[in-house]
Amino acid sequence: MTSLYRTKEFRVLGLAALSLTIVCTLASGAFRSLAQGGRDRDDSRTSHSRDVLSPEAREMVELASVVVCKERIVDPKGSAPIDDMQGRPSLPVQSPEAIAGAQRAQRLLPIARELVVRSLRQLTRDYNLAGTRGNSFKIERAITRVEAVKHVRPDVDSRDNASVFLRNPHTIIFGTIFLAGLPSDEGIISVLAHELVHIGDGGQDSLSLLFRTLGRRATQLTGWKINGQKAEELTCDLVGMMVARDYVARTPSYEPLPRRISRSLEHNCVEQDEGDDDHLSPRSTIRALLTLSPTLSRELVYGR
Repeated sequence: MTSLYRTKEFRVLGLAALSLTIVCTLASGAFRSLAQGGRDRDDSRTSHSRDVLSPEAREMVELASVVVCKERIVDPKGSAPIDDMQGRPSLPVQSPEAIAGAQRAQRLLPIARELVVRSLRQLTRDYNLAGTRGNSFKIERAITRVEAVKHVRPDVDSRDNASVFLRNPHTIIFGTIFLAGLPSDEGIISVLAHELVHIGDGGQDSLSLLFRTLGRRATQLTGWKINGQKAEELTCDLVGMMVARDYVARTPSYEPLPRRISRSLEHNCVEQDEGDDDHLSPRSTIRALLTLSPTLSRELVYGR
């Protein structure tokens, strides 16, 4: 999971040490993901017809979450867990790993912007949030802010965090440890997307209705109380996962599909699994996201 700490001045993607829990209260309701080579953007990603999952669907989410963490172990480009990153020594900006990560993030920023905009529009349609003129204006205002982000800046002191200062919402700051801990395109683009959603929300809470709506849906499906900052965090993570999946569809390769999908979630495969008042625990985040995304769960389990 990426843990976001927010004030009026900044939002920080923090990486905290966490204790293992296994939660089996899972449910479904979805965005639709197609095979690695392509995606039909007209297909709805959500399903609101059922609020209770069958035991088989619950098991599918659990199996998919296991796949994510197993892939992390065997993948040469697997992300470091966030509790592991927190314990690493500081990394200079000029280190090869930090340079490579910063270059990757800057290269991926334009496509991340484009895919975040598409995902926000898709979620707005799926959850029928564009019905009022006022909310349509807020969504467009958020999109304008997303499209204005141009730069990625590595920073030693940020260590295992990524952050955005709302007084300068054109730059995403990445801690050098974080850059080094996400060696894949899919891992980096998911975090870029996460931060871009926070930028889109801005100081005017332009995406607050989307956060509340997805929080209520996740609460229905999981039985966990997901509101306030937790709802915002989960929405940002959901968009990050959607963007990474779209990126996989745009850039087909010979790598196994489950491996590429897993990279947007692997940093949540922690040993110590604790949440706080603002965040679900990392492993619960994986389960909540897969609960909202049953097609993605099936892709992870079946590889197609």
